[in-house]
Amino acid sequence: MELDDLSQSSIRRIANYSPYLDQLAGMANEMGLKQRSNLVHLEQCLNREWALGQNTILSWTPLDDGILILVVPHYAIAEYTAGPNDNGRNPKKVSARFIMDLISGDRQLTLTQTQKVARLLDVEPTFIPLRQALGNHPVEIQIIEKMIRRYGINYVASRAVTLFDITGFGLLTAFEQMTQLNSLSYSLNSSHAKMLELDVGINFARSSSGDGFYIWNRDQGLEANVNLYHFMHLVLADNAIARSKSTSKAVPRLRACFHVGTCYEFHQAEGLNPTIHDFIVGDVTIELARMIDAAMPGQILVGDFLANASAQHTDEQQSQVHLDAAAFLERAQGNLPKLSGLVLAGEKVTAIKCYLTGERLANGEFNIRRLHITDKHGLTRVAYNAKVNIYRESGRPILLGIEDRKLDIPPEST
Repeated sequence: MELDDLSQSSIRRIANYSPYLDQLAGMANEMGLKQRSNLVHLEQCLNREWALGQNTILSWTPLDDGILILVVPHYAIAEYTAGPNDNGRNPKKVSARFIMDLISGDRQLTLTQTQKVARLLDVEPTFIPLRQALGNHPVEIQIIEKMIRRYGINYVASRAVTLFDITGFGLLTAFEQMTQLNSLSYSLNSSHAKMLELDVGINFARSSSGDGFYIWNRDQGLEANVNLYHFMHLVLADNAIARSKSTSKAVPRLRACFHVGTCYEFHQAEGLNPTIHDFIVGDVTIELARMIDAAMPGQILVGDFLANASAQHTDEQQSQVHLDAAAFLERAQGNLPKLSGLVLAGEKVTAIKCYLTGERLANGEFNIRRLHITDKHGLTRVAYNAKVNIYRESGRPILLGIEDRKLDIPPEST
């Protein structure tokens, strides 16, 4: 039977096996069933090479009627950059920077690059024959990239993440914990829908922290990070409105932290396959976990970070520019007109102001106070207290965060 004559049930089986084919919805005229079947076959081959999590896939290269992939044991990435052991054996083979570059960004390499990396890592490339040669369709390439990442590890140098934490969670009954987590989930989904209605892009992902959720934007870049900050205060606003209407413990009281830093993204094994949803761990989540322990109920803390932002020069070469937390918040405030038309609890929002708090100076202006937080390990970090004021056409404004004068963390002014 020709693939073009496949039944609808066969098509559904193909789509169900490869989770990335749902990206092809509405694109049947651009990519036929043969190409879809080709991708399903590739997914099956990658799954075999992954071997229930024994291996990780680093990169891929199209070659004739198939692709070359580089496959290493899951522990090999750490060993490649490890120094000599106690016996002086296992000397460092490649630099940590080389490995970070290899597992960052796009995973497609040229044939020359693949051969060079294979020599450096002392591995033999694996050839996967396909049913037909790749057609270099943009969606086809995008899906293969997602497949490779699903069976590997991805490093992100500048990822914004926010942590929502339910205060007093451990003192609740199991039923109250369930209802409060469900309420927070609804606030996340409702805020996401509001941003999509305003055509503000956010492709958010979540991972449970036990008492709440880590949230990040799968999209990368400065605008994606700024959009996540706006998403955070919409979630907090939705929660505040729900709390004002609730007479039970169904709605949680939240505290939140926002930070930008490095992380690793990966897909945990679930049964015999890696999950579709990605997870993150890294400096950014470690900093958030340390900050949230010091946050007061209702407080918003922002980490002391440098967020990457690209700059375009006249010679059209890109260079990296870094924004500190204060400059990042200024950028976020400047992007707020994108949320014009926002409606909360049936009332149109007229203005939003987000800022870092501090002391009033003699000239009437305010500085930005640095909060020095020492964690249980004796490590000290700097954070900032943030406020978000949301004004509506009628009724009282929604004031999020804690005023600087109410802080009980010993501060140090700068």
